[in-house]
Amino acid sequence: MISFSEFTLDNGLQVIVHEDPSVQIAVLNILYNVGSRDERPDKTGFAHLFEHLMFGGSKNIPNYDEPLQRVGGENNAFTNTDITNYYLTVPAANLETGFWLESDRMLSLSFDPQVLEVQRKVVVEEFKQRYLNQPYGDVWLKLRPLAYQKHPYQWATIGKEVSHIENATMEDVREFFFTHYLPNNAILVVAGNVTVDQVRQLADKWFGPIPSGKLPSRNLPLEPKQTQKRTNTVKAQVPADALYMSWHMPGRFHPDYYVYDLLSDILSRGKSSRLYNELVKRKEIFTSISSFVMGTLDPGMFVVSGRLNQGIELKRAEDEINALLRNILSEGVLEEELLKVKNQALSTLAFGEVEVMNRAMNLAFAKLSGDANLVNIEMEKIEQVSSADVKRVANEILIDSNLSTLYYQSNS
Repeated sequence: MISFSEFTLDNGLQVIVHEDPSVQIAVLNILYNVGSRDERPDKTGFAHLFEHLMFGGSKNIPNYDEPLQRVGGENNAFTNTDITNYYLTVPAANLETGFWLESDRMLSLSFDPQVLEVQRKVVVEEFKQRYLNQPYGDVWLKLRPLAYQKHPYQWATIGKEVSHIENATMEDVREFFFTHYLPNNAILVVAGNVTVDQVRQLADKWFGPIPSGKLPSRNLPLEPKQTQKRTNTVKAQVPADALYMSWHMPGRFHPDYYVYDLLSDILSRGKSSRLYNELVKRKEIFTSISSFVMGTLDPGMFVVSGRLNQGIELKRAEDEINALLRNILSEGVLEEELLKVKNQALSTLAFGEVEVMNRAMNLAFAKLSGDANLVNIEMEKIEQVSSADVKRVANEILIDSNLSTLYYQSNS
């Protein structure tokens, strides 16, 4: 059970406090409700670019890392399709340094042209290294637009194409910042050896004066229901053929989300899972195989992917997966299978909550659902999943008309 208190500043900043006097550190986690789904189709990759720019100096602090390191602090950030999340840890006695740093970059970036050029080069290089010049690196650049025809999940967080970042102007950057980096578009979680009164006073002092802004209306195009199977074939210099199968599924806060998550675990978590046991170990169709849910806020993807053994045709590999899935659609899953993955999921949750940083992040993300207490009922929701639920959701989504398949062929 994660205990917490929450309050909202006059400017709309939502603040959550989790007191844990057993640790000597304090954590600040600030989640901005903006991700790559909020970008324009002709200007993608901006949310991720901002994750980099936010470390390039702000209005009154030219170097973010230096003062934080001086007080023994550490920081990092990540961006995905839905959120941009910044976090830092400091010795509890130096909590105010964290407030000073985070509030100044919420107030305003420095908008230094040199910083933009440096970070642009870093992001462009990352795009090339991780997505264009690495075996299978462009999978998500190919699979997303196959599965999504309308919704902005059709491009990856890094962006649709590298030119969007190469051509980003300072005016583009300013507009994106002042549209999304607002106190009323953020959730601040402070956790560790802190008190509610202390956090309230520091929040009022450092974040209170920052003006709220007009929140952008998020009128994202809904993805139409898929009515027929889609396929795409890619040929590249990769070590082996690979197969990527994606079905549409509900979003992260849908009541059935945990059912889909456990279904993916039954299929591929561990060496006794169905896909691994049957198609890697017994039949040697694949050298590796996995299934997972994307966990996006809007309706997302349920993915099965694997790399094939030499001499196995992609069609045969796909047929073998489909045969295994059809068995689940008709017969369902065994109670002991479900119990095993439930226990694994529950222990993963419990282990994750040992770290105060993870508790802070989980509280921030849960608050996006409208109720931060979601962190405390996740275990209950997992325990409530029945084998009938698993069979029901499998039959709802694991059908050909809902499937997008990427055949990744090796030229080598």
